[in-house]
Amino acid sequence: MVFATHERASRLAELLDSLRRQTLAASDFEVIPVDDGSRDATGEILARAAREGGLDVRPVRLAESRGPAAARNAGWRIARAPLVAFTDDDCVADPDWLAAGLRGAGAHPGAVLQGRTEPRSDELDSLGPFARTLRVSTGGDHFQTCNVFYPRELLERLGGFDEATFTVPGGEDADLAWRAIEGGSDTAFLDGARVFHAVSYLGPVGKLRVAWRWTETSKIYSLHPELRRRTLTHRIFWKRTHYLLVRLLLALLLPRRLRVLRWWLAYPYLAHLRSRGRVEGGGLLLGPYYLAHDLVELAAMVRGSVRYRILVL
Repeated sequence: MVFATHERASRLAELLDSLRRQTLAASDFEVIPVDDGSRDATGEILARAAREGGLDVRPVRLAESRGPAAARNAGWRIARAPLVAFTDDDCVADPDWLAAGLRGAGAHPGAVLQGRTEPRSDELDSLGPFARTLRVSTGGDHFQTCNVFYPRELLERLGGFDEATFTVPGGEDADLAWRAIEGGSDTAFLDGARVFHAVSYLGPVGKLRVAWRWTETSKIYSLHPELRRRTLTHRIFWKRTHYLLVRLLLALLLPRRLRVLRWWLAYPYLAHLRSRGRVEGGGLLLGPYYLAHDLVELAAMVRGSVRYRILVL
């Protein structure tokens, strides 16, 4: 199995411990962590894990950070197993994760296999407006690499992740899967192959930084038109929230005499803000922040639309 890591030393021990607890015998799998130019204690932790034994750990280090696509490529290319499992450095694996992946590979030979991802139950108290986690509870269209399995032969045929196009997190995982699908590969969802994703507190500014980084994600929709049809709201908007926000912005541009039309356009987003405040926290007091977050995210998609000459908002 392979995972890329960048300056998350505090999370690595828990991931490695979860791999030591796998029901699959340690002699039946290898662990290839790729340190993507970290400047913290990541290298020391991985070197110690390789020395201690109990797992076949073969660390790879990139001198400079090149992004998760390049890091994962560096990992799977030295893997010896015919099936490559991917997870992320802010996840922990269920004890049956790898065994369930192997069973799935036997049932669906040659397929791309997506596993279930849930937020860590011991970190649910950290959920809130300034936190981030991930949940994948059914087979979807994005094939997040926090929990996915690829036959090595398929990775070789596809050339791995497109590290030239995707230099930051976002879109590189879906692009790889859709190149496989367009080449004739099947996919399957493995409910029993579970990993648990961290609930990470980013803070108000950190959450805005994440919103701004999605520019490169626009590129995937020019590469894979079917993904656009299946996932975008009205085939234009990356999130339904963006559609509602554009309606609000249009309402603000209309003259005041068109009060009914302005209200009709604006109300759905305002209702969304109210609901979001209840669900994510902060109530109406955080409405201005949620608005700012969505504006930053929408601006990132506008920038991507201009850069890649495709309308995705």
